[in-house]
Amino acid sequence: MSTTKYIFVTGGVSSSLGKGIIAASLAKLLQARGYRVTIQKLDPYINVDPGTLNPYEHGECYVTDDGAETDLDLGHYERFLNVTTSQANNVTTGRIYQSVIEKERRGEFLGKTVQVIPHITNEIKERVQLLGNTGDYDIIITEIGGTVGDIESLPYIEAVRQMKWEMGDDNALVIHLTLVPYLSAAGELKTKPTQHSVKTLMESGIRADILVCRTEHELSDDLRRKLALFCNVKQEAVIQSIDASTIYDVPNMMLEEGLDTVTLQKLNLKNSKKPDLKKWNKFLQRHKNPKGEVHIGLIGKYVELQDSYKSILESFIHAGAENEVKVKLEFIHSEHINAKTIGKKLSKLDGILVAPGFGERGIEGKVAAVQYARENNLPFLGICLGMQMAVIEFARNVLKLKDANSTEMNPATKNPVISIMEDQKNITDKGGTMRLGSWKCDLKEGSIVSKVYKSRTINERHRHRYEFNNKYREQLEAAGLVATGINPDTGLVEIVEIPSHPWFVGVQYHPEYKSTVANPHPLFVAFVKAVHDHAENRK
Repeated sequence: MSTTKYIFVTGGVSSSLGKGIIAASLAKLLQARGYRVTIQKLDPYINVDPGTLNPYEHGECYVTDDGAETDLDLGHYERFLNVTTSQANNVTTGRIYQSVIEKERRGEFLGKTVQVIPHITNEIKERVQLLGNTGDYDIIITEIGGTVGDIESLPYIEAVRQMKWEMGDDNALVIHLTLVPYLSAAGELKTKPTQHSVKTLMESGIRADILVCRTEHELSDDLRRKLALFCNVKQEAVIQSIDASTIYDVPNMMLEEGLDTVTLQKLNLKNSKKPDLKKWNKFLQRHKNPKGEVHIGLIGKYVELQDSYKSILESFIHAGAENEVKVKLEFIHSEHINAKTIGKKLSKLDGILVAPGFGERGIEGKVAAVQYARENNLPFLGICLGMQMAVIEFARNVLKLKDANSTEMNPATKNPVISIMEDQKNITDKGGTMRLGSWKCDLKEGSIVSKVYKSRTINERHRHRYEFNNKYREQLEAAGLVATGINPDTGLVEIVEIPSHPWFVGVQYHPEYKSTVANPHPLFVAFVKAVHDHAENRK
């Protein structure tokens, strides 16, 4: 029988309280004590995965090594733990129902009427225990998406109730994250919303073992005693989660509150070893005490919602700390860039990143931003669509192929320097059908990227349908845009550079998906260094 322990993190009162950060912070503390930990996310929406969702709808779609399109919280899990996640770490209601319906069609239920209980809840429990049954982990933390009381979350809550009953209190516990709001008119914190949230959870048959309270002000001992009494938890299990200046402060804050200690006591696990957070705190020290500052323009189509670029933002934090500089990002909507505005918007920047995206909207602004970076010798990094825009810009303005484009934007273009991948041409389904996950790339000796990675072969994560058209490679390279990264199996161009430019790199893959606190991504580190050097030279 598996000895894996299970922790479930639920949310109440309001969404966006930070269940993912609390889960990741607790996991970090348990990992720092020597336990093998992973985190999974159960999302209550009926989409099979977030891959077909607009970034405005759900923020960034995060991609794992094995090609899963997942919730952005998995990015936090990897960045905090420095451990890769997989298909098994993110499950949606859509995937649960799809699996159960497929089993029913195969006749696996022996003519039974298929119901939410037990069939849907059994499928949920099976998915929750998938990672635990591998024997690779001591503790599995499962974050339940949504808020207690939502109709969509009920099957998950019921599955948690069953697992707690089946496993016993020593092997499974529930952490409930709620809001304790401050009413300025009354001048005090109010516990009633939390009391109602815990009551709603208890009506579903679950008693919270630990209460984590998001708050803007310190919780007094009196308030903690009140919450403990009314919410049926021990006072030491009422944990304060006060607003932090950065998410990377939260593990230390939870350590100070004793969240890991209470958790281990309730799971009957040893807690004699103190958490080793030396490397984490060294990163925090550098992040909070920069020796300089750089301004980088992030040119994108979804800049109104910064969660659309969450991994990029966090990668700049990691790279900034590594370079001991503060990276100040200027979010610039590509639709607002034109001949009249470009100088005003980009002239004060030290570097430019053209972000990933899909579709025609805002494309010409991205092309113009690439041209500005190329002609003004500004350090440039293009990611996925950003790399494709660099190819289009170079073809138009250097090769003078004025109609050069991607077949994604203009299927009838006479010069498709970016075209749909051969194996994508006959695909009609949108979900999970792109080129996804980790792919190999061979680097050209002497290139910027070979010096950055200090390796001849790398593996990076992808999410795209369109590619560099190799029919134009010879022309482009002769004019100065060089392919410096090639997939050895398909011949697909993964990286382009301009050797005559101080620092100009476009990558088809997504380096931001692999940057962590412990291992900042080398490409972001090198880009920030180039930007800082450029800023110093300008002074």
